[in-house]
Amino acid sequence: MKIDDVDRKILQILTENGRTSYVDIGKELGLSRVSVRERVNQLIDGGVIERFSVVINSEKVGKSVSAFFEVDCEPAYLVEVAEKLVELPTVASCYQMTGPSTLHMHVLVDDFSALENFVNNELYALEGITRVESHILLRRFKSRNGLKL
Repeated sequence: MKIDDVDRKILQILTENGRTSYVDIGKELGLSRVSVRERVNQLIDGGVIERFSVVINSEKVGKSVSAFFEVDCEPAYLVEVAEKLVELPTVASCYQMTGPSTLHMHVLVDDFSALENFVNNELYALEGITRVESHILLRRFKSRNGLKL
């Protein structure tokens, strides 16, 4: 789907606040509410907008430890390991990365005891993992959903 400058402006407004009304977007861009709605529907139908969601501050809901993992797997186990990991409530995101059958994973837990439990009892228990490297988040400088267009 080809998007123009107006679509980009609509996407930027919705990225900043997904609850912005079509009326308010229209006022900002000099468009009617109906025109904005049609454009948003085209962006949805075209797969540009995948879904609307809420961004939750994990610390405010008790998830005070944020850790990132690089998990190397035997190639034959990569998909199986990924499918098991994404079912765990502590796993916020999981991606296959370039490299030697590597998964990149973001985990949110209540405290370091919960992190230790996750690593020892859930992660290390999976067959096919060859290496795990972890990084604990100290401070967030920028966190963004969506793209800057």
